[in-house]
Amino acid sequence: MKLLVYGAGVLGSLFSARLYEAGHDVSLLARGERLAALRRHGVQLAEENSPAVRRVPVPVVEHPAGGYDLIAVFVRTHQVDAVLESLAGLEDDVLFLHNWAAGAQPLGAVIGHERVLLGFPAAGGTMDGDVVRHRATGFMTRRVAMPIGEPDGRTTPRLERIVEAFRTTGINARAEPRMDAWLRTHAAFEVPLGQAVHAAGGPVALAGDPDAVRGMLHLVRQNLAALPTPPVPRGFTALRTLPEGLLVAVLRRFLRSSTAVHSGLSDTSPAMAAELERLAEQLRARAKTR
Repeated sequence: MKLLVYGAGVLGSLFSARLYEAGHDVSLLARGERLAALRRHGVQLAEENSPAVRRVPVPVVEHPAGGYDLIAVFVRTHQVDAVLESLAGLEDDVLFLHNWAAGAQPLGAVIGHERVLLGFPAAGGTMDGDVVRHRATGFMTRRVAMPIGEPDGRTTPRLERIVEAFRTTGINARAEPRMDAWLRTHAAFEVPLGQAVHAAGGPVALAGDPDAVRGMLHLVRQNLAALPTPPVPRGFTALRTLPEGLLVAVLRRFLRSSTAVHSGLSDTSPAMAAELERLAEQLRARAKTR
């Protein structure tokens, strides 16, 4: 399978390296200083705080030229418009793997509805200069599933091929028939959580403020109540039904965990703030059209 990974941040780097090492014909699209660094050293990976850095010589390109079986897009929500412009003249299938609550329609309106697939990467990490630091667990194990789906919920031959291609690399991909609802449910939780972490200055700081955690939980519950369909996965229903005190305690414990500290949740950059705001706008827009 010939693939293009569009976006050379944490997730694009992780996935392209994994696909390359599994023997796939994969290229990684990058620009500017990141492109130069990748050409010099390849994708550099390290597990959390380990001093050992592994280099993977993934081929890199600066522009999408087409001719791929699949283009997998790993960018922030507010960067998608620019990506769509660069993909509009191509014919390849495109799998969008990022936070997104606006549905497939605005994507398909630019590049063609028949080209669009939706998904979400079950992985995380941080950038340490040019080195991607990630947990040893995550998408490289069988414990965390990466949902991928057709916008209309069908299980198509191309979806089956894509899921199988990821599985052969050890990535636990699975077909999700309710991908749009899955993404909206995730955004309903992600936006209040991310914005609260950003305002506090990090997950550990937020954990130390139970009132802020409680306020964040109220916003999550409001978002979940505004969804036009039941939450997907169904486990998110617990955020609406379990006692507030119990949920606050669980969330504070999670915010202090290494999972939270060594994930994208620790990112309090302006870029993350912009992504969360764009995602919040998408949720508000979808709520108005109910």
